[in-house]
Amino acid sequence: MKLDLFLKNGLLVFPGEGALPGGLGIRDGKIVLTAALGEEFDAARSIDCQGQWIMPGIIDPHVHFGFGDPENDFRTESRSAALGGVTSVISFYRTKDFREGFDAERTRAESQSVIDFSYHLGLTNDLHVKTLAECYERFGVSSYKMYMMYKGQAGLAKGFTDIDDGLLFAAMRETAALPGAILGVHCENVEVIPYLRDPLRAEGRDDLVAWDEQSPDFLEAENVHRVCYFARKTGCAVNIVHLSSKEALDEVRRHRYAGGPPMYVETCPHYLFTDKHDPAGVLAKANPPLRSQDDIDALWEGILDGTVTTVGTDHVPRKRATKEKSVWSASNGLPGVATFLPILMEAGYHQRQVPPEVLAMVASRTAARTYNMHGKGTLTPGADADIVVVDPDLERVVDPANLLSYSDYSPFEGRSLRGWPTMTFSRGRLLAENGKLTDAAIDGTGHYLPRLPKHQR
Repeated sequence: MKLDLFLKNGLLVFPGEGALPGGLGIRDGKIVLTAALGEEFDAARSIDCQGQWIMPGIIDPHVHFGFGDPENDFRTESRSAALGGVTSVISFYRTKDFREGFDAERTRAESQSVIDFSYHLGLTNDLHVKTLAECYERFGVSSYKMYMMYKGQAGLAKGFTDIDDGLLFAAMRETAALPGAILGVHCENVEVIPYLRDPLRAEGRDDLVAWDEQSPDFLEAENVHRVCYFARKTGCAVNIVHLSSKEALDEVRRHRYAGGPPMYVETCPHYLFTDKHDPAGVLAKANPPLRSQDDIDALWEGILDGTVTTVGTDHVPRKRATKEKSVWSASNGLPGVATFLPILMEAGYHQRQVPPEVLAMVASRTAARTYNMHGKGTLTPGADADIVVVDPDLERVVDPANLLSYSDYSPFEGRSLRGWPTMTFSRGRLLAENGKLTDAAIDGTGHYLPRLPKHQR
């Protein structure tokens, strides 16, 4: 059998299992074999990886494409993702009625994206919940999100009138009835935040520490408790997205039990890397806020013991001009899809000696399993040839001009990170090499991923 591509002399990283020197054979966009070090195979192209890591492509299960330049974000942000070793993303889609808008949204993304993609549906009204089963079948979307920070007055300011605990409970019941479905929840108690925020503003506070103090860890933990408690009563699989604190993480530990519904935890690279004293200031404003060094350490412990199951960037590609304001009026969120892997490498591998197979697990394999992304997140023969080759010692300074995002800043700009991808392959196509896109990274080469369990595909 002649291969299309043979990657040799690398360190094969098997998520959750270990790493071994060897090679990888690819044909027709699929992984067809793993090879021992020194084995040779006939291939149209052979690449000597010179001891670099050969990992499953990174999966970012939490991006907000469409929050920067809605008509073109899948073009710019998918290219930025490919530069960072990300080969699949799941973006959030919100509209009044998914049945009327989803097809057009998917078609636009298919014409632009250079990597594979899917969607979570953002549930904001009763109609969304009532039509969840129909959307599950029609669009192959098995993951949803509730925004508990948009309850009450906070929701009315955004035009949301239906978000409350009743909608959360109803969404859990509907999700629990769909095989393989999962409900993600943004956990912050928005009803207490104004009580804490108003005195801070009156004092003239305008910094990231104040942003943390107006939405402290216990307000996140309180909402996590509520979500996990309702999950136990409904049997709904839940995912606590962008979890930021030790106290909230401990709530998940407290509620998990053998035989109970799955309770997943996602954190973000910024919560694993920097704290509320970050010198980037308002550029690093996010929801939930950056926390303390103790919280960073606790999240890494959660990755090592399996309590934290996935990492997603919560990527929002807005312009610098939307951030360079008071912390109270600056836009929320930050871009991060291109620096996802380098931050995990720097903060995890270099600073904490986290093994490669653990990083590959939380950055790829578990997301594929959690979200029914068939053929992703593994080096097993038969899987899609989504591969990232990483030089663990390659050091670069973060420069937003080189990241190709619509966003023109990075909260990490000017910082030196060790561990950058040197090659990114999507279904066997080389999309990026040594920090540059290739000719293969053209519009519409990515695939939409329906994500129903195998028996319903």
